[in-house]
Amino acid sequence: MQKVRIATRASNLALWQAHYIRDKIKNNFPGIEVEIIKITSKGDRVLDKPLALIGGKGHFTKELEDEMLAGNADLAVHSLKDLPVTIPKGLKLAAVTKRQDVRDLFLSYRYKNLQDLPQGAVVGTTSLRRRMQLLRIRPDLNVKSLRGNVNTRLEKLKRGEFDAIILAYIGMKRLDLIKEVPFSDPISIDLMLPPMGQAALGIEIVDGSSELEKIARSLNDDESEFCAKIERDFVRTLGGSCSVPIAVHATIIDSNVNLKAIVGLPDGSSVIEDEVSVAKADGFKIGVEMAQRMISKGALKLLKKAEEMAFKDERCERF
Repeated sequence: MQKVRIATRASNLALWQAHYIRDKIKNNFPGIEVEIIKITSKGDRVLDKPLALIGGKGHFTKELEDEMLAGNADLAVHSLKDLPVTIPKGLKLAAVTKRQDVRDLFLSYRYKNLQDLPQGAVVGTTSLRRRMQLLRIRPDLNVKSLRGNVNTRLEKLKRGEFDAIILAYIGMKRLDLIKEVPFSDPISIDLMLPPMGQAALGIEIVDGSSELEKIARSLNDDESEFCAKIERDFVRTLGGSCSVPIAVHATIIDSNVNLKAIVGLPDGSSVIEDEVSVAKADGFKIGVEMAQRMISKGALKLLKKAEEMAFKDERCERF
């Protein structure tokens, strides 16, 4: 294989990720030319609606997948948290890069952390998962939708539209933007669990090429891939239509796998949580088993109600 074409979103963070993977490929396979193809996804274009109302995070990946299926690209680099659990026929999730810091990040020009926020403070996030956990901790907060790329969100914070915003720590770190905001505080996962796949990159390829798969697999981290599969199995078993409040985090500690998860209503008024630790040899099935256990506790009814609350005034657009 002489050339690899990488499809990526055109945002600064997505381009950072694509260049990072490009450099890894060129290092592992010096004779291969790597081309980056920039694509503006619907998730990046439609900024006047909450993300859930335009079909959830899948709108960040669909156009990239379409380019691959049309033969215009060989692989796509995704924030793994944005990649739906169902992969289109003809494509394959071939690798998961080493996961880094999964925490969410509190950012403000006036307040040091969540606890420092006054009653009724306006907090920006587009994530129903974050909204659920924020309002569970601080039901007095006024949580408002925050769309746009990282720089757009930071500009809205600087203009005073929000008292604080919540972003993924890893995105801010990769773009070296944390220093731009006076107050930043990583939020403990004990307070705010991440979404599936947070802080790892997913390498999706056109299926059927052993050469392309070899290139992608050179980027893989086995432990991160194992944990990502558990998390994606959990979300896949729970189902859900467009975007619902689900947080799940798998970790490997010594010879055990630990899995924590929470689902609930967007206002945090009702949640179902679970945690389990098993031997690593048995860990491949715990994502499905935990989801089934939470279903027996009423998770599907709760998520259905969560969707109705999220889409009370509008219905989400589907592919």
